[in-house]
Amino acid sequence: MMRTVLITGASSGIGAACALELAREHKYRFLLCARRLDRLETLVQQLLAIDPAVETHTFKLDVRNADEVESQLGNLPAAWQQVDILINNAGLSQGLDPIQDGNIGDWDRMIDTNVKGLLYVTKYVVPMMANSEQPHIINLGSIAGKEVYPNGNVYCATKHAVDALTKAMRIDLLAQGIKVTSIDPGMVETEFSEVRFNGDKDRAKAVYHGLTPLSGQDIAEIVSFVLSRPKHVNINDLLVMPTAQANGTLVIRK
Repeated sequence: MMRTVLITGASSGIGAACALELAREHKYRFLLCARRLDRLETLVQQLLAIDPAVETHTFKLDVRNADEVESQLGNLPAAWQQVDILINNAGLSQGLDPIQDGNIGDWDRMIDTNVKGLLYVTKYVVPMMANSEQPHIINLGSIAGKEVYPNGNVYCATKHAVDALTKAMRIDLLAQGIKVTSIDPGMVETEFSEVRFNGDKDRAKAVYHGLTPLSGQDIAEIVSFVLSRPKHVNINDLLVMPTAQANGTLVIRK
């Protein structure tokens, strides 16, 4: 049976990698959303190259906008109104400053995307899972949701919120048989650092200098494994780090 998976922030990074990895299994159909529709169209072509029969539906979505989330999810074509899997991937970090020097706009963007966006999407997707045989929500967290590191203040706070919300979802949705999983990576080399440093590619690249970070593909393979568990098995929380990283702040560089 084909399972319908909705991925937020699917236009790049971990979200796109998840779609590509799951497409190789030929048992998923894809609801893909992001702010950059052109990137989603490119992703669809990549999925079709893997599986010419793959079913996809893309739509532009800014998860920060509650009205837009309600409208887009409430007006999907009839064939796409049941969701089996939600991957809450949309998220970002902005800035790396001590609290007294933080940019309020950056704070708002992180809170609106990482916390409120996850809430908005989950609220409207859960009813769409009512008839699913294997409903599953995967929230992309972070080591920043387990520890706090210097100058990570608000980003760490948002990921701690994701950790708490994941635990709360697991309780609230238990009676509905919805699995809820948190996957919490350490250093992953995607566009994440470029966004954090406002497009400064040199500063972003320096984050990973002298070590081999995780890739979006590494996380996608973990997502695939989590989804492959039998109906009676749920992986609640999975913390994954590159070998060169011990915790939120300690890494070894060569």
